[in-house]
Amino acid sequence: VQLQASGGGSVQAGGSLTLSCAASGSIFSINAMGWYRQVPGKERELVATTSGRATDYAVSVKDRFTIARNNTKNTMYLQMNNLKPEDTAVYYCNAVISLYATPRRADDYWGQGTQVTVSS
Repeated sequence: VQLQASGGGSVQAGGSLTLSCAASGSIFSINAMGWYRQVPGKERELVATTSGRATDYAVSVKDRFTIARNNTKNTMYLQMNNLKPEDTAVYYCNAVISLYATPRRADDYWGQGTQVTVSS
């Protein structure tokens, strides 16, 4: 299984970016997906998650970021609006996936990270 994240970049404060995360491989089902971010010297923190029809957001991004999934394409998106300098981080996608070989077992998978830089 591979998670490929893309869409990071550099923007000015108030700008927007859309991140994508595509899961590929022998996937039986994806139980949940989420975005996390990390800055140097700090722990990785949750940004947003989606499971079924439920979504959850960190307080700091609520009303600015929107997480969405395309289950047909095994792809997840993060629309980020009104970006702030404090949103600068490496963003990682995460998925809880069951494989065809072991459909009753679900494991965590991580993408490689994509850099988001917001300048003031």
